[in-house]
Amino acid sequence: MKSAKIVTALLSSCLALSIALAPAASAADAAAAATDTAQASKTEIINEIMQYLEYYNVEGVDQDTLIRGAIDGMVNTLDDPYSQYFTKEEAADFGHQVDLQYVGIGVRLMYSGKELYIEEVMSGSPAEAAGLKRGDSILKIDGVRVADTNGDELSGKAGTKVSLLIQRNGANRSYTVTRSEIATSSVTSKMLSSKIAYISINGFTQTADEEFSAALDKMRSGGMKSLVLDLRDNTGGYMDSAQNIVSKFMDAGIMMYTSDQTGTLKPVAITNGSKIGVPVVVLTNEYTASASEALTGALRDNKLATVVGTRSYGKARIQSLIPMSGGGELKLTTMKYLTPNKEDFNHIGLAPDIEVKGKTAQLITALQIAGMKEIVASGDRHILDINGTAFAGNVGLIQQGDKVYAASRVLSALVENEVSWDAKNKKVLLTTGSGNVSGFTLASKEALYQDGETFIELNAFKKKFPALVWSYNASLKQLKLAVK
Repeated sequence: MKSAKIVTALLSSCLALSIALAPAASAADAAAAATDTAQASKTEIINEIMQYLEYYNVEGVDQDTLIRGAIDGMVNTLDDPYSQYFTKEEAADFGHQVDLQYVGIGVRLMYSGKELYIEEVMSGSPAEAAGLKRGDSILKIDGVRVADTNGDELSGKAGTKVSLLIQRNGANRSYTVTRSEIATSSVTSKMLSSKIAYISINGFTQTADEEFSAALDKMRSGGMKSLVLDLRDNTGGYMDSAQNIVSKFMDAGIMMYTSDQTGTLKPVAITNGSKIGVPVVVLTNEYTASASEALTGALRDNKLATVVGTRSYGKARIQSLIPMSGGGELKLTTMKYLTPNKEDFNHIGLAPDIEVKGKTAQLITALQIAGMKEIVASGDRHILDINGTAFAGNVGLIQQGDKVYAASRVLSALVENEVSWDAKNKKVLLTTGSGNVSGFTLASKEALYQDGETFIELNAFKKKFPALVWSYNASLKQLKLAVK
């Protein structure tokens, strides 16, 4: 595996995407305007060069290749990573990606340190049918060690098979999984204790707004008193879906401002929405992008939500999909947008109201803000349950001899402290809101430092934070953490 980052079979390659309807001017209008004599003289050189290359180049050339090269060259001069030309086939593939449709086995993977493991197995997927489980470590793919793979070996054609060597509870097992076409749900929801609703939006597909509305109605029927909206790892999609979702939080107001080549700001208003009526916490990270950022900015600036996590990706630009002759499409950046407070966060990202690093620590903090009084976090280095409900994340379990450690970020979140690393003294520091500091050193083995993360020995932690209650099941290698 070449890159130590999140690896996923659920997220597509269309990172940081906002899609709007095509501009009012049609391709035919643009073509008619291009018939101007002066313009024709400028474009004639393109045809001349193409003819000379085609007829005289010693190596020989293909006309379709020349035309594609000319198109890509024009688009690339924009120096815009989000503008791109698609052939008919590429446009279809792109549409599938945006709508979270792909061919694979139906798992979400996490690469941590030197280990690739399954963080989530989709319900009804080939992976589930084959017997794969969340927490399984993948050692080999088709006989190749994970360290030597490129990262896309689980994808392929529907009906083909992939063999996996898995490690589970210290034992190795082999599985063969048949790839299939998979349509990922863009919205998932859970009702947690204290009537706290959790809704995750994975992408703004064409049906994401309808799925969100259905999930919200279900949560309301269940007695929802607060909402945690998870937009982490959501790289965007159709902006109109995001706008429809914003209307479920506010009855009237400004969602964002947009501007085109003129630079004139135009408000995008919500006029016939409905008030959410409960406290909202939004979770963001560095992969919260584009349409997700538009939603986050709208809720934050209208004081409808508290944002928890890390700074978002930073893409305040909107692309239009413009139909081309032959069935192709031009994805072109046509607008920029600002938050309701007129913040242009392009290449910067949106800062959270409360910065928290670490997937599990972010979730715990969000649930605390949403009103959850008792939190029991259990799992190991791969999996996480909060009050018995499965979530993405882990508690960072490490066992060394008779000592049991947990991730410092998880522990600090449970006791509502801030955690930091004192590199000079090789010490983990926890700081309360009033400024009191507790330290755990590597030298005393009260703390560990591995793969850029810190961990604290639980007996040492309990001495300084007696409210911690913990237990370790050695046979299952499962850790349970709570604060009473």
